[in-house]
Amino acid sequence: MNDGSDLNTICLRVDPRQPEPGVIRRAAAVIRAGRLVAFPTETVYGLGANALDARAVTRIFRAKERPSSDPLIVHLSAVEDLERVVSEVPEIVERLALAFWPGPLTLVLPKHPRVPDLVTAGKPTVAVRIPSHPVAQALIAESGVPIAAPSANRFGQISPTRPSHVLADLEGRIAMILDGGPTFVGVESTVLSLIGERPTILRPGGVSRESLTEVLGEVALSSTVVRGDEAAVSPGTHLKHYAPDAEVTVYRGDPSEVQQAMRVASRRLIQQGARVGVLIADEDLQAFQDLPVAVQSVGPSDDLETVAQRLYVSLRALDRAGVSHILAREFGTRGLGLAVRDRLMRAASGRVVDVQSDS
Repeated sequence: MNDGSDLNTICLRVDPRQPEPGVIRRAAAVIRAGRLVAFPTETVYGLGANALDARAVTRIFRAKERPSSDPLIVHLSAVEDLERVVSEVPEIVERLALAFWPGPLTLVLPKHPRVPDLVTAGKPTVAVRIPSHPVAQALIAESGVPIAAPSANRFGQISPTRPSHVLADLEGRIAMILDGGPTFVGVESTVLSLIGERPTILRPGGVSRESLTEVLGEVALSSTVVRGDEAAVSPGTHLKHYAPDAEVTVYRGDPSEVQQAMRVASRRLIQQGARVGVLIADEDLQAFQDLPVAVQSVGPSDDLETVAQRLYVSLRALDRAGVSHILAREFGTRGLGLAVRDRLMRAASGRVVDVQSDS
């Protein structure tokens, strides 16, 4: 399946810091023509189409094999463009925009009637953000239209943080990829709903709950999990999402006890004939040197920015290694740890082992 005539996907290299105007003009013309362009944002690669063109948006869903019950995020180049897609802008938006835009924060606001229902999964709200990546900024501005852009991968699978990831998932399904190298943040934006009595995080991401609390005071955290064909309240809220081909299990608890529990589980799975991979921190490496497992470290456990940057590329590496099971440690809920935990939990479809000191 592809999005129409795009059987040959063009991949153009672009400077991630100072994107070449000619390359951006070429990509913007593709967007205005109603076709699909994958491009780097500071979080992950997005799959962009004109958000006000229902036919173009349909191509996103076809290329990704994404259910129409899952809404998209609309990307803008400036706060002034909100009125193009939002019917009402609460005063609180100004505070959030000053603090976090451009950046990895998505706001859920009342939808303008001109936004196609397919973008919002039929809901009266729309998710919007202003990305900070220079390539994304330039593409949106040059296109002259709001750009709807979920992650540039097959639905439910590991999000792309490299252009090679996009090619692996979508080559032949989309018109163009802007190759800006690795993304900066590595996990998706935080989705914050401003509908209701108090601001609520629908999906943790690149802006931490602590940072939002500093600006807004108390911020709620939704525990909603979407199952099956249920309508999603936000992108990335399905029980199974960001998932590799291998079966994932997440271990949480005291780090030394988690190491031991993962070692025991690795031996048991290997005895059963499984090929095992582990997703760990640098300080865990020695504990797995004597085991025949594929190892991916995402960095020091106290360097959560590095952990987030390496998460998806490490999961993809374990898939390429051909493992059948991935055992992953948790990294807490402080700062970006909350987003990392969310992605691992969904990659594992909720399979979690709580390691207790007396077990």
